[in-house]
Amino acid sequence: MEPSHPPDRVPPNPHLEFEQSLQAVERSLQDLKERHVQIQRDQSQQAILETRLQQLQGQPDQGKSSELQLELRKIEQQLEELEVSLESRLFSWAGFKEVFWQAARFGGLGIVVGWSLAFYSFKNLPPAPSTFQPSSTSQPIPPSP
Repeated sequence: MEPSHPPDRVPPNPHLEFEQSLQAVERSLQDLKERHVQIQRDQSQQAILETRLQQLQGQPDQGKSSELQLELRKIEQQLEELEVSLESRLFSWAGFKEVFWQAARFGGLGIVVGWSLAFYSFKNLPPAPSTFQPSSTSQPIPPSP
């Protein structure tokens, strides 16, 4: 006889689950590739801006015009934005969120199991052995000859 499934439940299709998992992995890989390209682009732009900043800072002070000072501020601002962009690319809140909830779930589960075992073990402790006190009427056993 074939196993029957409830009418409202569709039997799991391993091929469909595999295809969905594969698509999710492909999307993650594509996102990773895009982030890698963006990081490379930002790093090269950061190197160019730092070189230009050093060139402008190396010029004598008396020859600096307001135009050069404006360019210096603009380059420094762009460098700060690139640093923030690069740092945010390395640290993903989505990855942190997943790790946090896994730690909270399994840490919480560990605490619950630990307290349950402690409660159970204290509840089922055998009675403490009473200390033996010889009565005053008992005679010591003589040693055998």
